[in-house]
Amino acid sequence: MDFKTFVFYLLATVMVLAALRVITVRNPVHAALFLVLTFFNAGGIWLLLQAEFLAITLVMVYVGAVMVLFLFVVMMLDINVDRLREGFWSYLPVGAVVGVIMLAEMVLVLSGPYFGLDAMPEPPAAQAGYSNTRELGRVLYTDYVYPFELASLVLLVAMVAAVALTLRKRAGSRYLDPARQIAVKRADRIELLSMPAEKE
Repeated sequence: MDFKTFVFYLLATVMVLAALRVITVRNPVHAALFLVLTFFNAGGIWLLLQAEFLAITLVMVYVGAVMVLFLFVVMMLDINVDRLREGFWSYLPVGAVVGVIMLAEMVLVLSGPYFGLDAMPEPPAAQAGYSNTRELGRVLYTDYVYPFELASLVLLVAMVAAVALTLRKRAGSRYLDPARQIAVKRADRIELLSMPAEKE
């Protein structure tokens, strides 16, 4: 076993164990930290595959932005974990059936002739001056331009929906009316009183 294979198995093992801890740990903050560890190991595996741009993007976007926001929301909401876990065991049979079906599908797909060494041989060594970032951009904007634009449209719809959800009327909420703030006059807010001077 060469060093590259050893590093791959090490990163893959840590990533699988961290992913399992994400769904088995009781504290949501600890689950988020285990998810950060999972992302780091996935980025390391992408580095082994010579996909440096994807690895750096994964670490910067998900670990540096999304997971920080997730941790902030989890700690700010102070979620009652015990209340969320009520009735957990009643859903266990359904979850077990769904998990077994997904596992069987993955075994059927991965054990087929599509993922063997014959179907996916090792790519040739990159030439001098090769940039996987440039190659990724070329593939995205030529061969996969329509799926790429469709994904951007889906993200745009999600952004509009998120803004619309925040602007809906809620009972008991206070809102500011900029038109009323601008139209206010001094006489409506300030009253000057004439008082005699007082001496001690």
